[in-house]
Amino acid sequence: MRDFAEAGLGILGAFLLYTLMGKISVSLLLIFNPFLLVVMYFALAKGEMFGAFTGTFCGLVQDSFSIGVFGVAGLSQTVLGYLTGFVSKKINVVPLSRNFVFLLIMATAELLIWALLYTLIFAQRLNTGGALLFLQPLLMALCGSLFFYFKRKSKADKT
Repeated sequence: MRDFAEAGLGILGAFLLYTLMGKISVSLLLIFNPFLLVVMYFALAKGEMFGAFTGTFCGLVQDSFSIGVFGVAGLSQTVLGYLTGFVSKKINVVPLSRNFVFLLIMATAELLIWALLYTLIFAQRLNTGGALLFLQPLLMALCGSLFFYFKRKSKADKT
């Protein structure tokens, strides 16, 4: 039950941050996606099924901000959560550099899945915001790997 409460708080925090960023600048939403961080965190910490469910909820909440088809982000983040949890069980992604590369690959895969679904459903060009959207995987991998590094470091300092 505690895991679900933590996931709920993570999704709520991402929702509030996403809302605040949207009020500040729409360009921020293109380069920083707090929902991705929540999905990747729970997928790495709790496994592929928890990551997939968290991805579904995060994606649907993110879709509620858009005017487009409901479910595009939900589907792409569900795949992200499952793949992140599954692959992280097979390889060691704990070292900072390996964690960064892994999160970069996962965030890039999510963006590609989302872009593919978006272009297939809407049959129009993807608005990349002057290519800002392509910086999103890099920034998410950097933020995620630093978050995991400092979380492990603080946990080690407590013991």
